[in-house]
Amino acid sequence: MAVKDARRRVSTPGAPAPAFAYSQGIVSGGLLFVSGQVPVDPVTRTVPGTLAEQVHQCLRNVAAIAEAAGGRLEDAVRVGVYLADLGDFEEMDAAYREHFVEPLPARTTVGTGIKGFAVEVDAVIALTVEA
Repeated sequence: MAVKDARRRVSTPGAPAPAFAYSQGIVSGGLLFVSGQVPVDPVTRTVPGTLAEQVHQCLRNVAAIAEAAGGRLEDAVRVGVYLADLGDFEEMDAAYREHFVEPLPARTTVGTGIKGFAVEVDAVIALTVEA
């Protein structure tokens, strides 16, 4: 099977629709690659006020995409967190920890120049069966 044929797009109304040229997620090789999710509620289109609430919303969006692919957020093997202000690291980490158990996924946290949001989160999730 060619690599192109091995990829499957994942889409769900449970996460914000892509605003530009990308997929919410792509399944390939038993892994789900989730695009960066901003803290927009997919129903109300609102953004929570606090950083912790924004982290929770980002991770709910990632979880919705994982579920649409037949996976679970808990099976994340790698997470990327992009903070508008690295001074928010401890608050982000505390909210983040509420969504994961040991063994925690590998994680990279970087400061970025994102506008309009305090945080964005992407992930790679191991799928038990490629759905």
